[in-house]
Order: sequence, then C-alpha cells, then structure tokens
Amino acid sequence: MGNKILAAVAVQPSETELREFDMPEIHPDAGLLKVEVVGVCGTDVTYYKKSPIQRVLGHHIVGHIEKIGDAAAERWGVKIGDRVAMEEYIPCGLCQMCRTGLFRLCKQTDPNKGALRYGVTPITVSPSLWGGFSQYMYLHPNAVFHKMPDHVPAVEAALTLPLANGFEWMCIEGGVGPGKTVVIQGPGQQGLACALAAKYAGAECVIVTGRSSSEKRLELALKLGADYTINVQTEDLETRVREITGGKMADLVIDVTSGGSEPVQSSMASAGMGATVIFGAHKYQKISDFDIDMAINKTLNIKGVRGHSYESVEMAIQCIASGKFPLGIMNSHNYKLSDTDLALKTAGGEGEPSPLLVTVSPWQS
Repeated sequence: MGNKILAAVAVQPSETELREFDMPEIHPDAGLLKVEVVGVCGTDVTYYKKSPIQRVLGHHIVGHIEKIGDAAAERWGVKIGDRVAMEEYIPCGLCQMCRTGLFRLCKQTDPNKGALRYGVTPITVSPSLWGGFSQYMYLHPNAVFHKMPDHVPAVEAALTLPLANGFEWMCIEGGVGPGKTVVIQGPGQQGLACALAAKYAGAECVIVTGRSSSEKRLELALKLGADYTINVQTEDLETRVREITGGKMADLVIDVTSGGSEPVQSSMASAGMGATVIFGAHKYQKISDFDIDMAINKTLNIKGVRGHSYESVEMAIQCIASGKFPLGIMNSHNYKLSDTDLALKTAGGEGEPSPLLVTVSPWQS
C-alpha cells in the first residue's frame, strides 16, 4: 500500500474527477477501510447533479478493514481483513435518539446541518476520505458497520442498505408477515427491496406497480418473487387489487415513487380497512387533494418513513447471505473507479441504458 489514495471527487454539478489524497494517520480509536464495492444511490445522483460542494460521494459501501487502532478494534470487535458493510450515519452516540436506538435521527447525522456523514461530508473536512468512490475510506470513531459474510458476491453485498430500508419499512414499520397482502408502488431499487423483504418475511401476496417505462423492472420484480405486477398506465390500480384480493384489498401499501398526488391517492384507495399506508419517497411538493375522509373511513394507519435501523441492516445481511433470491440480476452496471462519472450519469438516467443497481468497484482494472 502506497502513501497516496485515489478517489473520485464530485467537483461541481455533473462532474467528477480523480484526485490523490494522502494516506491518513489512524489514531487508536479509528480505522481505514479498503473499499471493495459501492452501490450508487439516488441521493448520490442528486448531489452529483445539483451540489457545488466538493465531496467524495458513495455511501452504500462494502469493504475490508485495512488498518485499525487498538481501541477501535476492541470496541468494534473487528480485526484487519474483516469484511464489513457500512452505514452512512456517523451518530454522536449520546443524544436521546442515539440512546433509544434511533441514531438515524441523531442531529449529528443530518447533512443539512453540517454533520459528518459518509458520502456527503466535503473534502475540506480532514481527512477528506468520507465517501465510497475511493480506494480507501476513513473509519470515524463513531462509524457504524456490520460484518458481511465472505461468500456473498460483491454486487449483492452492495444491496445491503437498500434492502435494509425494505426490511425497516415492510417488517419493522409495516408489520408484514405470513398471510399479509402488500402493494408496492414503484419498481425502482427501493420498491424491489420492499418486495424482497416482504417475501422473505412470508407475505402471502406481493403486488408491485409501475408505468410502461418500467416494464423491465416489473418483469424483474416477478423474478425476485413478487406475485403480481400492475401497469398503472393500462390498468386501474384499485380495481385490479380488488380483483386479486377478492375485495379484501391490501394490508399494507407503500408509495416509493417520485410522482405527485396520484400515487398518494391510489395507495390509500388500494388499502383495506384498518390497513397501513406508508409514504417512503419525497414528493418535493404539497399534495393539495389528500383525501383525509378516506383515511378516516378506512381507519388507515398512515406513516412516513426514511432510512434504516441497526436491526434492519442485520436482517438485510441475513437475507442476502441466505441465497434465497437471485439478487445478482439486480446489478445492471458495474464500473471501475475511473468511470465513476459514467456510473453516476447512468444511475441518473443519462448514461448507459436500463440502469437498476449501479455499482463502482474501486479496485477493478
């Protein structure tokens, strides 16, 4: 290992460039990760396209412990060479949210308030290596990570955090289990993760919806275990769910689309009496025609969700390691570090065609 580290830095909107950084000094309570693979997230694409702040993006990170201080090794229970999956959060560990297990809600993890967070923190903050699009990444003393079994293929391991969201929203927040019917609005990475989590938890019927432009993703949902798919441009969602369920409707509906009010309304319409409706994607607009009477008449349990917990990440790793699902088919593109710019463009729909799970492997030649 040399004294320089190569990383892809987002230098301005829609542009990255490779830069060299000094190998950081590792104190007793910190460490260094050799990055194996990074999944490209929609958040990465958003920062890449819009933010002028220079940073190393990438927070769906899997790698091996390269260096570790004695205190950190004892506290984390890991050693050099161990394979781990990172969480993006760097919590304070002391506030009420952290003490009650909700460290994703810790103010110190909020990038809008200048907090440290993997894939977001600027390179002006020493030692600059705060993102996964790099050969190595700094392990802060408060970093959160999980051991990853060695037999899991890298591109499947990169699904850990998206799948953790699926388990958080389906199982922990949504209470999915045997006998339940689930409707998932949106067949993107998060929607497919929800479908996988629901089937792994024993849901009886999983329905994934999408538009004509998402035909290939709807086909992929069936290959990953979904029972039905519905094209909402050619079929009425409420009518089709009523047919599939014999009039019972869904026990849980989640909207993970970027659309406006229509998916919000159809999600509530597809839910049964006493069902749970979860909203897991920002709309970046006000929903003026929200039908509160429908929520009251059906006694719906409406939730907003974001992110994952330590428990749901562990659930995701167990699912991935089980080999129960052909997760490798979700990886549409895998790029080397020098092609990080193309990886971000592809994930954002402006590069190579038909992206789903896009990954970067920093040591790929």
